[in-house]
Amino acid sequence: MTTIVEQIRAAYELDQKRNIEAVEASDLPLSYEAITDRWLTNVLCRNHPEARVIEHTLGEQDSGSSNRRRIKVQYNKAGQDAGLPTALFCKASHELSNRIVMGVAGAANAEVVFYNKIRPLLDIEAPGPIFANFDPKSFNSIILLEDLTDSVQSFCSHKTEVTRARAESQIRLMAKFHGRFHESPELKTVLTEFGTWPEFFRKTLDYGMKEGSNQGFLDAESVIPARLYKRFDEIWPATLASVEKHQQLPLTLMHGDVHLKNWYIAGNGEMGLSDWQCCTRGHWSRDLAYAIATALTVENRRAWEKDLVRLYLEKLAEAGGPVVTFDEAWVLYRQQLLSVLTWWTITLCPAPGMPDMQPRDITLEFIRRISIAMDDLDSLGVTA
Repeated sequence: MTTIVEQIRAAYELDQKRNIEAVEASDLPLSYEAITDRWLTNVLCRNHPEARVIEHTLGEQDSGSSNRRRIKVQYNKAGQDAGLPTALFCKASHELSNRIVMGVAGAANAEVVFYNKIRPLLDIEAPGPIFANFDPKSFNSIILLEDLTDSVQSFCSHKTEVTRARAESQIRLMAKFHGRFHESPELKTVLTEFGTWPEFFRKTLDYGMKEGSNQGFLDAESVIPARLYKRFDEIWPATLASVEKHQQLPLTLMHGDVHLKNWYIAGNGEMGLSDWQCCTRGHWSRDLAYAIATALTVENRRAWEKDLVRLYLEKLAEAGGPVVTFDEAWVLYRQQLLSVLTWWTITLCPAPGMPDMQPRDITLEFIRRISIAMDDLDSLGVTA
C-alpha cells in the first residue's frame, strides 16, 4: 500500500518535471519565482477588471513548516484607485519537506479552509485572507494575506513580555472562537473539512512524530525538571492518552498551535492570533493549556494560571460555550500539556525529511516552560 508520504514525494517529483509558471488564478505556482505579474493580477484584481499588477518584488525567504515570503506589489492607476493591497504576506508548501509536514496531517488544506470558510464567520483579531488554495493531488498550497507589519505593535517571540492584560486578551480571543463553535451545527457541515484532533495527531506518526519527539525529550535534559526527566518512559503513553481523551469530550474549533510566536500585538493593544494550519475539531482545553504554558514566564504562570482558567470559563460561557466547573477544567488543563510538549520536542529533533522549523533557543525555552508546568501540576498523575 502506498503511504501518504510516498504519494507526496511522487506528486512533488511530477511537479518538478513540469517546471512551468502558473498564470491562472485557479493554478498554484510551483515556487515564488514562478509567481508572475499576470498571476497576481488574476488573484488580486479579480473584482476590478481594469486593474493590473505591473510589478512585484519578493522579500527574503523564511522557511519553517511552510515557506514564507513577503511580496510588494505595484498596480496601474486603476489598481491604485481601487486601493488594492500592496504589501502581502505569503505562505506556501512549495518544497518537498513543506509538503510532507503540511500534507501528511492535512495542515495545508486546513489553513486554506479556515481562511476561505471559517475566518469570515469570526469577529476576532486574526489576519484576513486575500487568496488561499490547496491542490489535493500535488499537496501544493498557497495563502496570500495582507501584510500586517505596519499596522501591529509587534509580532511575538519567546522574549515578548506577556503582561497580565495581554494574557487576558489571549484568553478572551480563544474563548470567543471556542464558544462560537462549541457543539455547533457547523461541526456537521463546514467543520467536517477539519479532522478531529486524534485523527490529526495519528497522521503525524507517518513522518516520525513518536521517534522525533521522544529523542527531543531526551536531548532537552538541560531544561526539563529532573523529576520529570526520570519519568521518560511514561511520557509517550500519557501523551497518547491525552490525545485520545478528545474522543470523549465535546468538540469545537481548535487552533492547535497557539504558542507565543503565533500571536501578535495589534495596534489597539489587543492580542491577535495567526497560523491556523493545525486547525482541527477538538476540545478547547488543549489550546488553553498550550497558550498559557508558552506565553507566560514560569513565575507568572504559577501566579496567574488559576485566575486565567477561571476567566476563560467565564468568557467561554458568554460566547455560547458550556458552563464548566473549575475542577473539571483544571484536570483537563493539566492533562493536555502532554501533547503540547510533544509539539516542541519534535521541533527540537525533526524526523528525517522534516524542515528545521524553529531556532534552537526558542524551542528549548518553550520546552522548559511546558515541562516545568507539567512537573508543577503533575500532568503524568492525571487519571480522570
